[in-house]
Amino acid sequence: MSGLQDRLLQRIVDVVDFPQPGIVFKDISPLLADRMAFAAAVDAMAEVHLEQGIDLVVGIEARGFVLAAPVAYRLGAGFVPVRKPGKLPKATHETSYDLEYGQNVLQVHLDAIPAGSRVLVVDDVLATGGTAAAAARLVAACDAELVGFSLLLELGFLDGRSALSTACPGVPVEALLTV
Repeated sequence: MSGLQDRLLQRIVDVVDFPQPGIVFKDISPLLADRMAFAAAVDAMAEVHLEQGIDLVVGIEARGFVLAAPVAYRLGAGFVPVRKPGKLPKATHETSYDLEYGQNVLQVHLDAIPAGSRVLVVDDVLATGGTAAAAARLVAACDAELVGFSLLLELGFLDGRSALSTACPGVPVEALLTV
């Protein structure tokens, strides 16, 4: 593991039994609060996509927004929020998905992603892959091209990468850190 990865992992804190008993939540707040670590993470997440002609970066609510917006800026792309129900004011596409501890729904405005756009999905953590796959379905519902996934942290033991490979064959999955 590189020095950068070690430094970033040291700033991620385990919170036991959150949001429910048996779950170990990966709190990235200390990483985000460290200006050097935050900048390094954003730069590294964007770097592998600099030459891919990304038009839009989709950020998944809520911590995904914090990473996706600066990644979009670094790529010279626009930012599109994918949100939970009741947060977007106009007509939406929506899709449900399974979490490691329940179910949820994601939405995007019908007009947020023009057809044919080249889209990168950014999120903080890849766990079971359900949330990222749901975002990919929303991109497809807009008739856009999903170019890849860029994630801060992959929980390798939950095998979300395999779920994404099945849901989105051939779409690259880049995780800066893996535990």
